[in-house]
Amino acid sequence: MHGWGGSFATTWEQSGFTALLADAGRPVIGIDLLGHGTAPKPHDPEAYRDLTERVVDGLPDEPVDAVGFSLGALTLLRTAVDHPDRFHRVVLAGIGRNVFDRDVSGAQQIADGLAAVRDGVELASLAQQVRLFVQYAQQPGNDVDALEAVMRRPSGGDLAPEDIARVTCPVLVAVGDQDFVFPGDELADAFPDGRCTVLRRTDHFATPESFDFIDATLQFLDAVPD
Repeated sequence: MHGWGGSFATTWEQSGFTALLADAGRPVIGIDLLGHGTAPKPHDPEAYRDLTERVVDGLPDEPVDAVGFSLGALTLLRTAVDHPDRFHRVVLAGIGRNVFDRDVSGAQQIADGLAAVRDGVELASLAQQVRLFVQYAQQPGNDVDALEAVMRRPSGGDLAPEDIARVTCPVLVAVGDQDFVFPGDELADAFPDGRCTVLRRTDHFATPESFDFIDATLQFLDAVPD
């Protein structure tokens, strides 16, 4: 599961991550979040109230290993809380303290930044973090209006530690030490079988291509020998 502004192709295929899994004999199920990649791209924020529906629809009958980054990780986490029996192992990258310390104003600022640039405001005038997200949204093939609607979606409600404790399969939380969601220890500790790995000198956007992330994930999924 890719993050906001990405897709299965741009996040996992272009980095070579799926090729590594294929070399290890692992079939890969790629799911594009609503509003991204090959998925439908409605412009109504209400359409994005429940992003887990596409995930559940894309799952096979047997439990799977699953990897999610950023919004994809949050969506994967909510899916696993509601359907813990559908997963064998789970990797959550690019989320951490934001699961329990949610700042909805950040999403609002990014959505407002997208709208401002569309209306002619100079990109350089935006706050640095907002500017990075707006630049990320402007990748070729993206529907910026749909991405703005994703950021303005209704809240799915908070997840409490007791909700997360329903996910009893092994879970790896991978967070860069320069990521704005760092640290991830509290999240990892909420799982009955959770662990956290810190990606050194890695910010949020660099996470999926981090060699440390790729190595830790493949080891955790037993895709390569120790």
